[in-house]
Amino acid sequence: MFALRRRAAMAASVLAISVAAGFSSFAADGKPTIGTWGFDTAGMDTSVKPGDDFFDYVGGTWIKNTEIPADKTNYGSFTILRDKAEADVQATVEENAKAQHEAGSVGQKVADYYNAFLNTDLIEQKGLEPAKADLDAIAAAATHEDLAKIMATPGMPGGPVAITPGVDSKNPGIYTIDIYQSGLGLPEKDYYFRDDQQFKDIRAAYQAHIGKMLALAGYADAEKHAADIMALETALAKDSWEMAKRRDPVAMYNPKTRAELIAFAPDFPWAETFDVLGVPKFDRFNANEADAIQKLTKIFKDTPVETWKAYLTYNYLEGYAAVLPKAYDDESFAFASMLSGQKEQRPRWKRAISALNGALGEAVGQLYVAKYFPPEAKAEMVKLVENLRAAYKKRIENLPWMSEATKVEALKKLAAFRPKIGYPDKWRDYSALDVKADDALGNLKRQAAFEWNRNASRLDQPVDKDEWFMSPQTVNAYYNPSFNEIVFPAAILQAPFFDLNADMAINYGGIGGVIGHEMGHGFDDQGAKTDADGVLRNWWTPEDEAKFKERVAALGAEYSAFEPLPGIKVNGDLTMGENIGDLGGVEVSLEAYKIALNGAEPEVIDGFTGTQRFFLGWGQVWRSKYRDETLRNQVLSDPHSPAQYRVNGVVPNVDDWYAAFSIPADAKMFIAPEKRVKIW
Repeated sequence: MFALRRRAAMAASVLAISVAAGFSSFAADGKPTIGTWGFDTAGMDTSVKPGDDFFDYVGGTWIKNTEIPADKTNYGSFTILRDKAEADVQATVEENAKAQHEAGSVGQKVADYYNAFLNTDLIEQKGLEPAKADLDAIAAAATHEDLAKIMATPGMPGGPVAITPGVDSKNPGIYTIDIYQSGLGLPEKDYYFRDDQQFKDIRAAYQAHIGKMLALAGYADAEKHAADIMALETALAKDSWEMAKRRDPVAMYNPKTRAELIAFAPDFPWAETFDVLGVPKFDRFNANEADAIQKLTKIFKDTPVETWKAYLTYNYLEGYAAVLPKAYDDESFAFASMLSGQKEQRPRWKRAISALNGALGEAVGQLYVAKYFPPEAKAEMVKLVENLRAAYKKRIENLPWMSEATKVEALKKLAAFRPKIGYPDKWRDYSALDVKADDALGNLKRQAAFEWNRNASRLDQPVDKDEWFMSPQTVNAYYNPSFNEIVFPAAILQAPFFDLNADMAINYGGIGGVIGHEMGHGFDDQGAKTDADGVLRNWWTPEDEAKFKERVAALGAEYSAFEPLPGIKVNGDLTMGENIGDLGGVEVSLEAYKIALNGAEPEVIDGFTGTQRFFLGWGQVWRSKYRDETLRNQVLSDPHSPAQYRVNGVVPNVDDWYAAFSIPADAKMFIAPEKRVKIW
């Protein structure tokens, strides 16, 4: 559902919010976690006809009776699990803190990182002293070369381009260095240009916020510099690619040698940058948003040094606000709350857990899975994945619109899918990360340097395909096209997604849909551009590619008609991959459910047939509500459709849904059979 920046060494498609959550231990008495068969019937609104609004039919009463907590921007299955997880992780971390740990041990680092973040008295006492050397370095910059060196230093604020190690899309066995457009403080480029009053208000508030942050630090002429920064970001936004365009891996593949990069974008001090990053001789780069990078680096050169210094100072204060005195933290939250609608700041301990998961995710995960992840869940997931693979195989083999030549390649890719379940076989080594109990800001800075150095040290080595890009305590899943892998962290393997004691139909509608969704990313409009080995190449016949694009366009048109807020419509192009993943996930998981029944007729439970319960399971996963501000941000800047359309955008295209609920032709969601989108 929510935005993900491209991570080092990968470009992954994720299922939903990246949030930490805990694994609910299965009841010893064999009862499901939710209800009597894994579904919350009390949360339904049966006054709504399923064919008019299936999302509300499944969860409308829960939605009506549920208030979004003041410290949250949305509330639903993911955030509820996050709350439990934070408590579980907190208990694990605090239990760890009571033990005696050797200096430099993982236990010591987890405890000290967490406690340093919590020690607001010490943070307040130190004031800006921990930041002084960095702020002085920014203030001393005299040339654009000086600025570039600061921007390149891990833990310091960046500039118009972001630089990160990655995997070569056409040779996924080797690493490259990715260069991306960057530099914006608002969620997406449209925020700088839309004329709606709400966006004018946001821009005015953002500029005022920049000025306030600079003034808190005693920066001279704070208001003038805030205006200059706003003008600079507006120029950067104008020349940046739209998010929908950035989804295309072919458009984003622009390999360069070092010499070619310097000739391609000569206005940026690349040599000084790579010296600071410790890769002075590395020779494989990818200029992702090619012409945008050329334009943004020219803006870098044409913008006065004094403006960049103010820009870097603001971004430093904003980036480290959580570990600076309360005045900075409060001002940062004040603007963030305008963007998101969040009423109250999250409790400090919850923010400490989030920071800890970001910095030492696998160290925390190692403690977490030992306590909360039963091996039975992993064994059952292996079975489910293989059932979904069999269902996908059957559907591909029987596709009426695809030629045999393309089917061969599709089936080869399906067979090569590598599932990762629960947690890594080998845990990340944090021995080079220095964590201090009395240095919250320094811990964040050192973590940034540690992460860069960890990735940069592997640039000339074979790609590590055993690496994970989510920690085990994350409620999410992802598909990585370069590795052709589907990944399911431990924390998602719990109700409402998965419960060993729930009705089988609910599990197939929940975690089965998730598995199918992630497999579907291998065959969505962009994932289908990589082959079984993760190589970016076209394996389609021209005729099949044309048919595929026609079906994809029809699905995009359906989603582009959705308008969750007045004047704010879903972007069918931006959300295309996730929408294909959802539709394919439901279709394939339903097929897998039928295979699992092995010809048996499922019992009727509480008046619901097995197929009905399957669709109820999918709807329950996405039961949630948003603040308007958060919904606006998601629609404009996130590749995932809002939750209601992950239900109501999918089921009207599935024939079995009509039969299961006897949907009449005059239902509001009814789509004529010949117009229903069928892809996989």
